Amino acid sequence: MKANNRWEEIVAAILRHRDFVIVGHSIADGDCVGSVIGLTLGLGSMGKHVTAVLDEEVPRMYRFLEGANLVRKPAELEAWPAQAIYLDCSDIERVGEKLVPYLSGCTTVINIDHHISNSFFGHYNRVEPETASTAELVLKLLEKMGVEISPAIANAVYTGILMDTGSFQYSNTRTRTLRTAARLLEQGVDIDMLRVNLFESRSRAEGRLLQTALASLQFSPDGRVAWMSVTYRELVEMGALQEHFEGLINYARSIEGVEVGLLFREIEPGIVKIGLRSKTQVDVNKIAARLGGGGHPRAAGAQMEGDMDQVQEEVVRLVGEVVAACTGS
Repeated sequence: MKANNRWEEIVAAILRHRDFVIVGHSIADGDCVGSVIGLTLGLGSMGKHVTAVLDEEVPRMYRFLEGANLVRKPAELEAWPAQAIYLDCSDIERVGEKLVPYLSGCTTVINIDHHISNSFFGHYNRVEPETASTAELVLKLLEKMGVEISPAIANAVYTGILMDTGSFQYSNTRTRTLRTAARLLEQGVDIDMLRVNLFESRSRAEGRLLQTALASLQFSPDGRVAWMSVTYRELVEMGALQEHFEGLINYARSIEGVEVGLLFREIEPGIVKIGLRSKTQVDVNKIAARLGGGGHPRAAGAQMEGDMDQVQEEVVRLVGEVVAACTGS
């Protein structure tokens, strides 16, 4: 297994080149978007020619961030830089199948991530599973390069930290996470703007999605596993987008007595995306790995082909066995 490069090596690799493409994972979440925008703004302030790309447009809930308009889709690029920086991607395919072919010719790949399942696919790798968010690593890199942290960069990075720590509620929140957040507040984070846009601007489609998901809520006989499901037909009927699912799974995990919460969503007919969240005892990253996915000990995901009911039955059975083994129930 490859080892981490020193930050100084990564800084030197960036300083040697002028043109970069910065990419994040498909179905981008807050940490991904905040990291991509923060690094794009930071390197741009150094005079680097930076192109930020996601496989789909920035989710609506993050478009208020200054710099979101800089993020482009693959088809919009005529030429691709030979230097790529991957953010928040556990493996090289995580950017999505639309992006993978465009990046195959990159001669320098820098991989910055915090997923324990990361495959160390870059020429330069900095993977810190003990860090709560990739956004924190982006901030560390910018500070080591002497970049002045503007309010716009601070807002983007703070958003990444906020979303990946569940507003500092999750167990990945460390003392240094809060110190980093405090430092960003000193750099001009607009708390009111973030609160309103991230948590107080839900669409009606999101409300209907929550209603549908909660109506599907089921429990294992021992009450240790709870799951919700949304079919592709339901998604189409309510006009829900992938971004609307962020945080939805936590409703299943939040119920008293539940150790693992699951969310099954059919992203297209016969393709089911599975979210897994645990409270304190179960390492859901290991479960996700058995299903072909990955993530973190308390938050992970996978994707499977098959009928929704069949996938649900298989995964619930597997999770129930793991929970019983871990809890002795």
